[in-house]
Amino acid sequence: MRMLMWVGISAVGVMAAVGGLVVGVPAAPFVMEYGCGPTEERLGEALAGDPVLDAGVEEARAEESYQECDDDDLNVVAGKAYRYGGDRESVLVHYRDAARAHGWRYRTSACFTKSIDGSVASLILEGPADGSLQVEIIAADGATEHWC
Repeated sequence: MRMLMWVGISAVGVMAAVGGLVVGVPAAPFVMEYGCGPTEERLGEALAGDPVLDAGVEEARAEESYQECDDDDLNVVAGKAYRYGGDRESVLVHYRDAARAHGWRYRTSACFTKSIDGSVASLILEGPADGSLQVEIIAADGATEHWC
């Protein structure tokens, strides 16, 4: 009886091990390659280094700088949050001029595009509202489409 039980347990163990290999092997590249990696890190550094992020409005003060990557779709974002006391139109005019001076192409009143590190990046202005402004650059490695 013990021998029969040991054979049964052993057979279950072998089946589980083989099943783990069959299921685990195709999943291994997904697990190993999922998320942001060195390519996205380089792109994020290139985006964060664009001088337009430091071209704040004269009366504005920078509150936060950030650089992020979304693990699901590998979109990379670099940006700066500002506090300012001016009016919306003067902020938009300022960034329109600053963006053009740094090689950005005008798309809409609050969005510009430019090639950065081989990807089409979009410069997006969120706000200005309630004295706050977000200046963001977003791209994905090798992207040929813009976000605005």
